[in-house]
Amino acid sequence: MTKHRHGEPETSEVTYQVHMAEIAARASADAGGVSAQWLREYLPLLAHVSETGRHLDGSALSRMRDCGEAAAQGGIPLRAIIDVHLSATWLAWPVLPGIARVRRVEDLRAAGEAVFRAADRSIVALVEGYEAAQRMVIRREEALRREFVDDLLHGRRDAGALAERAERFGLRLAGAHLVCVAEADRPFYDGGPVARHVEAGLLSRFGVRDILIATKEGLLVCVASGYVQGVGEAFGSLVKQTADGDQSLRIGVGRAHHGPGGVVRSFEEARGVVAYARRLELTDQVLYASDLLVLQVLLRDNAAISELVETVLGPLRAARGGPSALLETLFTYFATGGVATLTASRLHVGVRTVTYRLERVRKLTGYDLNNPIQRHAIETATLGARLLGWPSDDITTGIRHSAPYNPGREAV
Repeated sequence: MTKHRHGEPETSEVTYQVHMAEIAARASADAGGVSAQWLREYLPLLAHVSETGRHLDGSALSRMRDCGEAAAQGGIPLRAIIDVHLSATWLAWPVLPGIARVRRVEDLRAAGEAVFRAADRSIVALVEGYEAAQRMVIRREEALRREFVDDLLHGRRDAGALAERAERFGLRLAGAHLVCVAEADRPFYDGGPVARHVEAGLLSRFGVRDILIATKEGLLVCVASGYVQGVGEAFGSLVKQTADGDQSLRIGVGRAHHGPGGVVRSFEEARGVVAYARRLELTDQVLYASDLLVLQVLLRDNAAISELVETVLGPLRAARGGPSALLETLFTYFATGGVATLTASRLHVGVRTVTYRLERVRKLTGYDLNNPIQRHAIETATLGARLLGWPSDDITTGIRHSAPYNPGREAV
């Protein structure tokens, strides 16, 4: 049997290992059954420090970080892994070699400081490793989620694989789904205050399944089961709550369609509604694809609507100063339900100016707003002109797309 430096017999290695095994088992029980395997690095470390009084080196701290990372990957709660290490600390204290052999108070104080300093640094390293592993998992999950959202909204990958991945994010693609989008001058981003508020509100009201909140190219997107009633209204209300009166905000709600392809179709409808609202300068912030089907019909045959615009409104080019003022008066007049006083108020002109311009339209085009058929034709042509950007744009190119997303804008 070997001797201590003070000439006292040293506890045999076998006895010491038995002590450590007992301490690990007791610590495991004290921490609610966390496996004692997580103490393999820690107990020898404490024993070594109690004898030498030295600070932990980088290698020891690295091993503790690895332990924390492994615990995170193994699904062990952080509270549990800290608990088992702290339990092992106070249970091991009386039998640590450097503590058991001291005879003077000064030596006990020095050994105690070394042990608890090592315990402190070890736990910190353990937590660092645990959090680093969690961040990696979160980043991996975020990447998978972004990839899934891209594939879902653009119809990429086969339907079976997409449906299988959808289950992971709380969606069942076998049924009908509708998509809502919100657009503003400031783009939305994942984890932003608006996205968090909307997601919390919808999940609280409708549950964690069949609702997915994400962002796509600055848009805030909600994918929901078509069988859940009131999602569009709730989404619009929650977004407006956080918009702080932002007049640039536009919210589009697509119709419910079946299958993975239905998500793509509803998403395109919702985006189209937002584009129509912006081009037509509609005052309503929440618009539904079902209410704007007539616009989709108008643009389905681009050649026909272009011909209608040119045929009905083309003579306005002969107006002094061009057709812009007359076209704006027509659009506002139809938007106000044909009320001249409201039209004048919105255009900031006199009522006589409005009536004069409407009379000029009648004389130039030959279309009478008091004739129901002619009024319908000129109203349809006016909508088409606004959608096609006539007369400033070449209307043979169809509806102008919205400005591309600029990542330099401040996000919300």
